[in-house]
Amino acid sequence: MLSIISHVEAQLLHDKTKFTKQDTLRGSITPEREWWDLTYYHLDIEVKPDEKFISGKNTIQYKVLKPNQVMQIDLQEPMEITKVLQDEKPCAIQRDGNVFYIRLGAQKVGAVKSVEIHYKGHPKEAIRAPWDGGFSWKKDNNGKHFIATSCQGLGASVWWPNKDHMYDEVDSMLISVTIPKGLTNISNGRLRKLEDLDDKVKSHWFVNNPINNYGVNINIGDYVNFSEVYNGEKGKLDLDYWVLQDNLENAKEHFKDAPKMMKAFEHWFGPYPFYEDSFKLVEVPYLGMEHQSSVTYGNKYMKGYLGRDLSGTGWGLKFDFIIIHEAGHEWFANNITNKDIADMWIHESFTNYSENLFLDYYYGKEASADYVIGCRKLIQNDKPIIGPYNVNKEGSSDMYYKGGNMLHTLRQLINDDEQWRQILRGLNKDFHHQTVTTKQIEDYISEKANKDLSAFFNQYLRDTRIPTLEYKIENGMLKFRYVDIVNGFDMPIEVKINGKTEWIFPNSEWKTRAIESSDFEVDRDYYIYSKKVN
Repeated sequence: MLSIISHVEAQLLHDKTKFTKQDTLRGSITPEREWWDLTYYHLDIEVKPDEKFISGKNTIQYKVLKPNQVMQIDLQEPMEITKVLQDEKPCAIQRDGNVFYIRLGAQKVGAVKSVEIHYKGHPKEAIRAPWDGGFSWKKDNNGKHFIATSCQGLGASVWWPNKDHMYDEVDSMLISVTIPKGLTNISNGRLRKLEDLDDKVKSHWFVNNPINNYGVNINIGDYVNFSEVYNGEKGKLDLDYWVLQDNLENAKEHFKDAPKMMKAFEHWFGPYPFYEDSFKLVEVPYLGMEHQSSVTYGNKYMKGYLGRDLSGTGWGLKFDFIIIHEAGHEWFANNITNKDIADMWIHESFTNYSENLFLDYYYGKEASADYVIGCRKLIQNDKPIIGPYNVNKEGSSDMYYKGGNMLHTLRQLINDDEQWRQILRGLNKDFHHQTVTTKQIEDYISEKANKDLSAFFNQYLRDTRIPTLEYKIENGMLKFRYVDIVNGFDMPIEVKINGKTEWIFPNSEWKTRAIESSDFEVDRDYYIYSKKVN
């Protein structure tokens, strides 16, 4: 998801400290979830724009892992499940808020089974997409329907029934959408077939790779298409662009950032993770979102973030923020996905940092540093970046700018740009198409960097304090120490003494060394404070 200035009204990143039974049912791996492994979805729906109504079914294929006969399916109010079939026989349904318990017949361990979930309703309308989520029912400048879905945090179950937890991604998926003729639906993956149904048209989009639930989308409008082929690390990659008729010429010029993005991110992160499904940019009536292989775009064909440079340095106007940031999520969010939304920093910190690496690739390290450091003014240090587990709750919005600065600091600490690049590429290779925990990411980086980074991650992910280097210079001696730190934090940093760069090794105790000058400055690339004391 994109970083935003205010989250006050948003569902995602909203302030919540009291949790309900529904939060636990949504956010934890319940017994009614863990006994079955999701393998395939066929979402088959009709969208009626004039009525703001959808209906249809989701056929869920799964493998039985443990003995159980009760399946948890999530679908949020006011949507309703109308019937459930297994082996052509109706199943009993019990509803508890946004959870439906489906009582099935005998489930043999190791068997691959399927269940058909029929549903309908008027899905929640997004008020301020993509932060609150749901359906955006809009019209374009010509009065034609312009519709899109977005549901990170709120969950895909706001508009279709599924196993709505990040830990279990479906292996592949078919998305079939029936809409009025004269409109086009664009979804994830590749278009497999178009059916002409008198006054309606039905599109079938097949997703060949694992996909997280909130990455699934439908986008309906008066679209036109143009495309190009990118010669990438794994061969030829289709780049497809779907935009409103009136914006075609703008898009042809503006979307030149897409192949530039692909070149920079394949360099830093490794091959684009979804060659089989192509890469698409799809215009939508909201700002944008990282829907897998169907990245949505609504930045009004401006550089920066709606024409603004979030860093205040000028570098943020060198690229279209939405194209770069949301496409960066193809590696961090869609390829590597957090198991619990409490660890959403894995999506957002790395993707915020990808903006800096895009600048680094095309404009150099100083430009990249200017940008990430310029964004520090947006950090709040209000609460830890990691949120509470098992209640579908993310941590602080600092996962964006503080997370990006944490990774920029880590690059300095590793002090070997090629090693750092190989760590980033290794993450995407070794956790390819996997759901992961914070511990897995922390342990991996520590191992590859040959450093114990546990205190480093504790400081920046689990604490709100920023390390402060206190120092004093008197009688030819420099004294220094860290304050506002977690136990064991002893990050070496680079400083300039009389214009010359040197390393110092602070910890919580005062250290002393000879100094020939009072000209002392901490390297700006480290996200710490410094304070001269008496």
